[in-house]
Amino acid sequence: MTENNQSSQGKTRAEIEAEIVAKAWQDETFKQDLLSNPRAVFEKEIGNSMPEDLQISVVEETPQHIYINIPVKPVIENSEQLSDEALEAVAGGWNALYKDGGWIVNG
Repeated sequence: MTENNQSSQGKTRAEIEAEIVAKAWQDETFKQDLLSNPRAVFEKEIGNSMPEDLQISVVEETPQHIYINIPVKPVIENSEQLSDEALEAVAGGWNALYKDGGWIVNG
């Protein structure tokens, strides 16, 4: 599942991840399940199994420890430039502000 690929439910990876994060913020049991067995949670949420060789890692940030994810570098053949869609996926599209001891994220 990549940023631009659609899941079987017609949602992008980013949309699925956002829904999972929101659910983890609302439900402590769900969050603990996600942290301890992310594959099972993702498979349940998307309604499909995932390739056996695909690893999923989930970590929880704290106000004192943030994580930055470096996505897989896109393969560009024959010196082609990235499409607008690929650039959007790489660029992200969110802002973060550290205020009063915590991160505020705008999407």
